[in-house]
Amino acid sequence: MTSYQTIFSPAAILLPPFSSDPDAMKRWAVIACDQFTSDPAYWESCRKTAQGFPSAYDYIMPEAYLGTEEETIHGAEIGCAMASFDGRAMRRIDGFVYLERTLPDGSLRRGIVGRIDLEAYDYHAGSASPVRATEATVLERIPPRCRIRASAAVELPHILVLIDDHVGLMDNAASLARQIAYDFDLMAGGGHARGYAVEGQEAALLSEKIAEYESSRAGLVYAMGDGNHSLAAARAHWENVKRETGDRDHPARYALCEITALGEESLVCEPIYRILKHCDPDDVIADLSRISDEAGGQQVTVLAGERKEKRTFARPTHALTVGTLQDWIDGYCAAHPSVTCDYIHGETPLCELASMPGNVGFLFDGMDKSELFPYVEAHGTLPRKTFSMGEAAGKRYYIECRRITR
Repeated sequence: MTSYQTIFSPAAILLPPFSSDPDAMKRWAVIACDQFTSDPAYWESCRKTAQGFPSAYDYIMPEAYLGTEEETIHGAEIGCAMASFDGRAMRRIDGFVYLERTLPDGSLRRGIVGRIDLEAYDYHAGSASPVRATEATVLERIPPRCRIRASAAVELPHILVLIDDHVGLMDNAASLARQIAYDFDLMAGGGHARGYAVEGQEAALLSEKIAEYESSRAGLVYAMGDGNHSLAAARAHWENVKRETGDRDHPARYALCEITALGEESLVCEPIYRILKHCDPDDVIADLSRISDEAGGQQVTVLAGERKEKRTFARPTHALTVGTLQDWIDGYCAAHPSVTCDYIHGETPLCELASMPGNVGFLFDGMDKSELFPYVEAHGTLPRKTFSMGEAAGKRYYIECRRITR
């Protein structure tokens, strides 16, 4: 272990004892719980694939199950899995895992798995902490996740944290990665994962590079990419543990996560579009026209049936187009309680939905990923649902785990 006092540091990372078996690992690893939330068939397929074999599925609650009978059933199964968890049977890596993830489109995303210090993270609006949320945190989503963590013996991360890698941290990690920890195809068309154990002297050298990166950044050091609410729940749980035990170095102080460089070519930030449902399209467009025209400024394309109109906000209320649009949508929905707003990934699905009666869709340009760090430092968190980091099948899979109890 290293003596460097860094925010992101080596961890006691646990892998299944069969981590060298590609078939067993394919059953073990499942995608982040907040994906395919409207597709219970995807999760039923995962359940069948994992059934009868050790699997991360046994330790996580797919959000597709929330509010259904399956939530109670699977919740009991998670409780049993946590209660019987035996870390002694797991393979332990004292250091980092360097990860090469081949995405479904064939591109490569590199990352480093380690632990992040929750004392350096504040998810509240206006935070100036080194680790920050990039989008507004929905506080109501934290207590249920915190309760699950409070009874958990082990954590499995789907958290992806972004760095502005101007020191070559990812290249450095790749040069130190020599011992393969796992190498297998992911289930359900998720691509491929190859992980390398980085321990001992190599972990110390990588920690030096991490320290170089952290010391070179003033203000924002790590920006949340995916899994912000899971990290927020981990922070809330740590506050409870700290208050109850007074133990400043309890395992709950840290959260296992993957860091990746914003500059990775495979990392694509795609805009998340808006659609209004159960509405009168003529009334929606008329109301929008009160604050917009057809020239200059922030532009959106309004889609309703066969109609396609470009509108420009005459007096933007936000630095980003999506923020100004969301401000107007919030006001419109408040005045029209029967109207609902949904968030859509991809232009084609949006156009299909907007062609249906009673729906109005909104297309707009997204922010370039190079703007993320400067924006968060200058303006704080982005409007909710501003961007998505790639398609659902490319999200992080649960592979590694770490004990969070004494």
